[in-house]
Amino acid sequence: MLLPIFPILGLAVGVGAQYGNLIGLSKFALIAGTIPVLLTLVFQILKSLRAGELGLDLIAMISMTGALVFGEYMAGAVVALMYSGGQYLEHAAEGRARREMTALLSRAPRKANRRNGNHIEEVSIEEIDMGDVLVVRRGDLVPVDGIIGDDIATLDESALTGEPLPVKRNRGETVLSGAANAGDLFEMTATTRAADSTYAGILRLVETAQRSKAPMARMADRYALLFLVVTIGLASLAWMLSGDPVRAVAVLVIATPCPLILAVPIAWTAGVSRVARLGLLVKGARVLEGLGTIRILVIDKTGTLTEGSPTLSGIDAAIPEAELLRLSASLDQASNHVAAKALVQAAQARTMELSQPTNVAENPGEGVSGIVDGRNVAIGGIAYIADKLGIDIPHADRPGTMAAAVAIDGNFGGILLFSDRLRDGSDAVLRNFKEIGVNRIILATGDRQDVAKMISADLPLDEVRAELSPAQKIEIVNAEKRKQPVLMIGDGVNDAPALAAADIGLAMGVHGSAAATEAADAVLLVDRLDLVVQGIRISRRCRQIATQSVVAGMGLSTLGMLAAAFGYLTAVEGALLQQVIDVVVILNALRVLNIRTG
Repeated sequence: MLLPIFPILGLAVGVGAQYGNLIGLSKFALIAGTIPVLLTLVFQILKSLRAGELGLDLIAMISMTGALVFGEYMAGAVVALMYSGGQYLEHAAEGRARREMTALLSRAPRKANRRNGNHIEEVSIEEIDMGDVLVVRRGDLVPVDGIIGDDIATLDESALTGEPLPVKRNRGETVLSGAANAGDLFEMTATTRAADSTYAGILRLVETAQRSKAPMARMADRYALLFLVVTIGLASLAWMLSGDPVRAVAVLVIATPCPLILAVPIAWTAGVSRVARLGLLVKGARVLEGLGTIRILVIDKTGTLTEGSPTLSGIDAAIPEAELLRLSASLDQASNHVAAKALVQAAQARTMELSQPTNVAENPGEGVSGIVDGRNVAIGGIAYIADKLGIDIPHADRPGTMAAAVAIDGNFGGILLFSDRLRDGSDAVLRNFKEIGVNRIILATGDRQDVAKMISADLPLDEVRAELSPAQKIEIVNAEKRKQPVLMIGDGVNDAPALAAADIGLAMGVHGSAAATEAADAVLLVDRLDLVVQGIRISRRCRQIATQSVVAGMGLSTLGMLAAAFGYLTAVEGALLQQVIDVVVILNALRVLNIRTG
């Protein structure tokens, strides 16, 4: 952005030469300061025309050309400075507006340290394959998603979640790419390639967002063309009625550039950056603008209204409860099932010392068996354990729970009950959706009817639909879309088709499925539904600020053009006034960055 240097030097030399009565030098300096900007502008206009676009840059070109043709060299140089300065201001303002997204892009991991036998080699992240053992040093970024191989890792996940405080992850827990090692060196096993990692998905979202335009910005482009016609018409009329071509130049000058094409894109770009600061990444200004129009919410249950992972909620033990839990959790250390992880966590919470299982055999979806401290232990579904023992296992269904049976040395050991808890504050968040104008909320889940009813009992829902297939979720979304704009929130693979079908699809949390993230229009990096409410508020406030900037800027520009048409403003005065207007509307648009949502 060195273009403003030419008119600045031209004006400095030109004005100085005029004071020294060096008219020839003054004229040459002013023309020399204008020509580079004019040639650059012509090139940009030709490029736009090839792309099928025509905008208000044409006014700037005509006004500079007219000033040179009719001997208004000072006005031409001032217009060149105002135009190139306006471009610089717009570039600087957009840079500030994009700062949250740019920060995400700039800290993308590019290198990794991979263990190769007893040696550690530095490789590019594209060379990492699943199963590779990686070494993450203090201050390094986690290059890909993986499993922690050391007892503990201290991570700064602020770039992913917005949470400023470091978190501790234990051996076997998942670590996400893009997090920074805030503690001692640790090892991890890669579970994804770089292109499939969490952070890579976030970067794709950011790049999509940076290329997008809000519908309001596209509408502003159309009105800009109308303003172009009006401006040229007014300038021509002023010339015809006054017989003074300089008056036409003054009209053109004050319309260069126009607040209409500055305020709207900057405001929406700033809005996208503002919601990114919350931990809500949207795929561009179109999505952010759409959020403000939402009137119907279709929401999944698991991982959205609930925690998404089961917890041990009860034990019906036929042997001492502590022994049942210790043996079961010891065996489940060998399983990746979500209920197994919940059981191990429950035992660790009671500070139990677990044993290493041997001879482990797992039937996916049914159960697992093995040897723990010389005892034969098996855990699984009621039918799986009953078949192993050759007996009927008495069990009364408890609404909202999942049951697992335990066999020890061929005898019935007890039943473990798991449940998925409602997220804290879910009730308040749904009421907040109602308060901001979402007039219909539908729970759409593939879970059992009894579980859905239990979870939704005290929630402000308008309808509860359970035991749904992905196709049925799409049907619900499409039916509601015919009434009003729909926001769909989910996190599972089965939610992906409905997320794609909704007006706005939002994937919940970085732990959601890759399919849901790809299908969604937005991704919430923090598992907090209240941030979606804040995002809707920001969208609506963003529209208000953009509209204010356009109305104020266009109004002042129009008054200035009329004043110039009647001879009350010279071309130089008009250019200076228009620059002041541009600065005002840009600063107003940047207020979006400081929108308060609380």
